[in-house]
Amino acid sequence: MTDSTAQAPAVAVPAPRGRLLQILGVAFGLAVIIGNTIGVGILRTPGDVAAHLPDTRWFLGAWVLGGVYALLGALSLAELGAMVPESGGQYVFVRRAIGEYAGFAVGWSDWLSSCAAMALVTVSMGDYTAAVWPALQGKAVHFALTIVAILTVIQAVGIRAGDLTQQVSSLLKTLVLVALAVVCLLWTPPATSEATVSAAAPHVIGFGAIVLALQGVIYTYDGWNGMLYFGGEVKNPGRDIPRAMAGGVLAVIAIYLLLNVAFLHVLPPERMAGQDLVAATAAREIFGDRGDTVVRGVLLVSLFSAANAILLISSRLPYAMSRDGMVWHGLARVSESGTPRPSLYLSALATAILLITGTFDQILALAAFFYVVCYTASFVSVFILRAREPNTPRPYRAIGFPWVTGFLVLGSLAFLVGNVVSDTKNSLVELGILVASYPVFLLVRGRVRR
Repeated sequence: MTDSTAQAPAVAVPAPRGRLLQILGVAFGLAVIIGNTIGVGILRTPGDVAAHLPDTRWFLGAWVLGGVYALLGALSLAELGAMVPESGGQYVFVRRAIGEYAGFAVGWSDWLSSCAAMALVTVSMGDYTAAVWPALQGKAVHFALTIVAILTVIQAVGIRAGDLTQQVSSLLKTLVLVALAVVCLLWTPPATSEATVSAAAPHVIGFGAIVLALQGVIYTYDGWNGMLYFGGEVKNPGRDIPRAMAGGVLAVIAIYLLLNVAFLHVLPPERMAGQDLVAATAAREIFGDRGDTVVRGVLLVSLFSAANAILLISSRLPYAMSRDGMVWHGLARVSESGTPRPSLYLSALATAILLITGTFDQILALAAFFYVVCYTASFVSVFILRAREPNTPRPYRAIGFPWVTGFLVLGSLAFLVGNVVSDTKNSLVELGILVASYPVFLLVRGRVRR
């Protein structure tokens, strides 16, 4: 493994058995970014965006801007991924640049929100399947637990099995979504269809509406950092990580724009506005009553790929923190096939607990604040490490630094302020959790090192 030496104080921990295998390439990076990013959001969010921006040009413009923001973020953090090729994601960079506590806060919040996202994805699969298969009515949690167990077994076999599953499922997801878009674009609306009716007058778009629409769009693009969690497993991180991140985000942008253009071909923005599932509304226009079944099939394929990617990612976080002596050292153990099995089992167990207790919605509601904090800390880390480690080899350098990265920091801060203003109650709880995490960090670190 080609992990770089972190700048935080070295910690004497027992040497873990096994090591991660450096076998991943650009194909895996593309697959994990597509799998981690594209879920239900692209089929739901267009309704919210259209409600704020009921004008075709503004509507599509928001998706373009959101894509550009994600692409700039990927091209900035790819510098850190190539410079510090360790598995563990943003935790690795924040710990190295800002310190152990900052890394601990980013690591545990990222891991917990990933487990909650895994729970949401799998229980959604159960809900969508039950609508088609009545025998599963009321058993969405059981279905979700089964999916978690299946993916855990696959990934426990080894990283090659996880890699193959991710590549196949992401390719199938891409083909299914593109096929849905093509069917929509080839559909000829009846002469009396509302889809052919043009807007009578231009819409007046306010600044607040643009901000709210962009928030939804940027959240739908979240997941573009997926490759960063596997830096210690990439064959040529200096080359493959930047290529995978740029290519993955461009692929997601292309799929999102294609789907939105296709939805607009079937439905005008006025009919999209406020729809919980725009894809289902469009499918009913084309397939009639069978439209729901078609869209549920698309959702199941999309969500399975997302679930595999999320579990792969979540299993790397406890491993990375254990490797650095931040949590119990046993979580850094790796099987001969390159899987951090104790960390994988812990992530699967946490997901199962969240499913059984039904608390994942509360975790996700609180995670929005930490989601923005993590990105802000990561972008700031680019500046800190440029200043502190100017001579550290950088196979790839962030495009447009410092202006682009500075813009991303300001954008992240703006979103953080927006999150506090729009959800003050949860934000105060999140700040309280952040403050309370410091004594927890001291206690855990002290016990581990003793």
